[in-house]
Amino acid sequence: MSATIPHWLSKQAELAPDQIAVELPDGLSITFSELKNKSQSYAKKLVSLGVEKGSHIGLLSENSIQMIISIHALSYIGAVGVLLNTRLTVDELNYQLNDANVSILLTSATQQHRSDELKVEKAVELTEVEKYGETATSLAEEIQLDDLFTIMYTSGTTGFPKGVLHSYGNHWWSAIGSALNLGVEKQDKWLAALPLFHVSGFSILIRSVVYGMPVFLLKKFHSQTVNEAIRKKGITIVSVVTVMLQQLIVELGEETYPDSFRCMLLGGGPAPEAILLSAKEKQIPVFQSFGMTETASQIVTLSEKDALQKIGSAGKPLSPAQLKINQPDSEGVGEIFVKGPMVTAGYFQNEEATSKAIQHGWLATGDLGYIDNEGFLYVVERRTDLIISGGENIYPSEIESVLASLDGVKEVGVTGRPDPKWGNKPVAFLVVEKNITVETIEHYAKQKLAAYKVPAEFYLLSELPRNASNKLQRNKLLELLN
Repeated sequence: MSATIPHWLSKQAELAPDQIAVELPDGLSITFSELKNKSQSYAKKLVSLGVEKGSHIGLLSENSIQMIISIHALSYIGAVGVLLNTRLTVDELNYQLNDANVSILLTSATQQHRSDELKVEKAVELTEVEKYGETATSLAEEIQLDDLFTIMYTSGTTGFPKGVLHSYGNHWWSAIGSALNLGVEKQDKWLAALPLFHVSGFSILIRSVVYGMPVFLLKKFHSQTVNEAIRKKGITIVSVVTVMLQQLIVELGEETYPDSFRCMLLGGGPAPEAILLSAKEKQIPVFQSFGMTETASQIVTLSEKDALQKIGSAGKPLSPAQLKINQPDSEGVGEIFVKGPMVTAGYFQNEEATSKAIQHGWLATGDLGYIDNEGFLYVVERRTDLIISGGENIYPSEIESVLASLDGVKEVGVTGRPDPKWGNKPVAFLVVEKNITVETIEHYAKQKLAAYKVPAEFYLLSELPRNASNKLQRNKLLELLN
């Protein structure tokens, strides 16, 4: 039988009605009581629009309070939110809308112009819903943790994107696991610059209502805005990926963060050691983590006491989670498997993908890593990013880490290119300062890397391909050569 809890937003509105739930850079804010009232009113207007329990409702929007209200409104109805990436093409969106059986699409004002090309029964701009009348309906007072809450699509680096099923329980246990590791302090305020349609951004919203914690919401990441917020707005925690951390360090210059700032939660794959050491030098408390859409955000994270001693590690599994390495090689590297109540039950209407990914309750992550003798996980690579050259395993993240340590190199992406002799050879793509030449980079690589790891080619670019959460898309690097 599914566990039942009070509706999390209603509970916070009862416990701390005047506590700020969401704050914007311009000083506007909304309390938990106001958020509950607005979300419930919005839910009744959505019912007028035809939304009912079990409806699959698409959300295509940038970060905004209106988007947050709509997400909570869906939970009061018992509808399922299908979170859509605003950077997708019309064809990509139509694939996901069709695959997820979306009947009604809610869009931001800036996305509304695309709705004519999107194949849904009805597309309505988020603020237009406010013009509808409220339909008298009973709203959920409780949450069944086994009930489906959201569908989020994987990035689709291998084949078509898959719709990851998230129950309320998956999101709940993700929030609880994070709290048990990082702690929850009275003054906490979490800055959300990652997109809310991405699991990393969405999970901050759930932590907010579970903890009773304010979220400082940005429409998008900007290093100066984030650094200023940390220094002047009482931010205690920020979620970032590597390129964001790199930009924050550069923009920070000689400044430092206040003592009240306690966590830079870093996800999105292995970070170059040079960046982690720069952060340590500036006394920025970086907590590396490992997670994916299928785990409803982080599932392995460094704790505060280990952050500086275990640079490069993703940490240990959160309290409700388990971790193992499947079929490790002689170096102890194998595929990372995880298990826990935050892990998805599978993919929407895709039994083949579900049975392949979930084996006897364990999720095969597709990532390679090893566990040291103290139980700390080190993520080495995505299995699909691994380069096998002449029988040797080459990890792009290792090459990226070395090249990123060269002064003047801003960003690095490495991938494998087919080679008739070796099978594959690594090639590197870099964003650099003007005074750095390919010859300098190649010379540095030959000094620091084994010969078979030195990239066969070096390409200088103005920017690297990244997804909406600023995560490097290695699978798109070779497309740049065409």
